[in-house]
Amino acid sequence: MTDPESREPDICDNADRHQYELPVEGDLAVVTYNLSPPNLMITETLVPQRLEGRGIASRLAKHVIADARGRDLLILPVCPFFAAYFQKHPEHADVVHPTYRGILGL
Repeated sequence: MTDPESREPDICDNADRHQYELPVEGDLAVVTYNLSPPNLMITETLVPQRLEGRGIASRLAKHVIADARGRDLLILPVCPFFAAYFQKHPEHADVVHPTYRGILGL
């Protein structure tokens, strides 16, 4: 299914596989996680190489952050991409687990 506003595919949470999924041009970009409420540990962000440089990982990050915030979860950004994303976007520090805020200097 696609978002009628953006004409881009929707990101879905595949809870059985512990990953957020974004289908793009026959490939699948994913953010893998471990959920132990109130914590959401982000372990890996994978974007197929041919799709790199198009903002797909950032789009996934924004979605995961909004989802975590809406579910009152705290993100543990073990994934290097997410750690760097939070350092570049400290306005989202409220959704980062306090220990990781210290580690990332947020």
